[in-house]
Amino acid sequence: MARNGDGRRRPTLEMVAQRAGVGRGTVSRVINGSEQVSPRTREAVRNAIAELGYSPNQAARTLVTRRTDTVALVISERRDLLFTDPYFADIVHGVSSVLSERDLQLLLTTARTEAEHRRTGDYLSGSHVDGALLVSLHRDDPLPQRLEEAGVPVVHGGQPHSTAQPALYVVDVDNVGGGRTATRYLVGSGRRRVATISGPQDMSAGVDRLTGYRLELEEAGIAPDDGLIVEGDFSVEGGARAMERMLDAGQRPDAVFVASDMMAVGALRVLRERGLRVPEDVAVVGFDDTPMAQHSDPPLTTVRQPVERMGREMARLLVEVAIPGVRESQSVVLDTRMVVRESA
Repeated sequence: MARNGDGRRRPTLEMVAQRAGVGRGTVSRVINGSEQVSPRTREAVRNAIAELGYSPNQAARTLVTRRTDTVALVISERRDLLFTDPYFADIVHGVSSVLSERDLQLLLTTARTEAEHRRTGDYLSGSHVDGALLVSLHRDDPLPQRLEEAGVPVVHGGQPHSTAQPALYVVDVDNVGGGRTATRYLVGSGRRRVATISGPQDMSAGVDRLTGYRLELEEAGIAPDDGLIVEGDFSVEGGARAMERMLDAGQRPDAVFVASDMMAVGALRVLRERGLRVPEDVAVVGFDDTPMAQHSDPPLTTVRQPVERMGREMARLLVEVAIPGVRESQSVVLDTRMVVRESA
């Protein structure tokens, strides 16, 4: 006989039914959210559950409803970035706020290596979750196709950067527009040798922000100089290495659009080490508006993207649209805006 930790008998479905004065099947229908129960009966069952401290067996409930009440958030990056990049913390906060309102559980995992992708794909395809949210996808990520083949509802944080069919459910920010805004601001302040440290070119955000930079220079009548374009990896050290490569190659920009705040912090450090003043010698604009932008030296002018809202919209789209299948596809694109501080 199952007992609680204090030795008392654990409440059963039959005990709830007896307390509420109904049949076992009625209790099951109330627990599983059936509308085929009168309000009075539903209240009696819920009162009995509360009085007895009954907790439904989740495995049994899953067999009846075919729902796990669990949503996976998969971040396709190294595990250490989950704890060092504020972007991911904001995504998690936004997602969890929506799921908690709906009494849904969040399963958080990272997957970057081939083995991690395989294990994650096996688990998510095994009916352990109702749907998945995929963030920070790279071109080589096999998860989208694997989950699609398994019939797992998926919402993407950004359109996957691949030659395959576009994803059905996507929440993104206007990365092209944000890149244009940053570059336009620098050109408008009189800068003419405007460089960029781009994001990874195997990610849609990195490609789109670089596209925005190029488009705005062309519109301003400035021919993009390949020597002023260096790829980074969205990390502080990656931004520092990119800035060093640019300066070591003899390039001397008078402004730099850096495709993430973390890379911008690394770039600022290198400029300071090389004796270049910001913004007098080189103006710097980042992208994200993370808390570190306010505390960098000098405080960073940047493009704000609503990351927490992005997480909320992803969770909402998954729960309200993708899982119930009320629409075949839907995309949400969120606006960015300029935040001016002292670096430009």
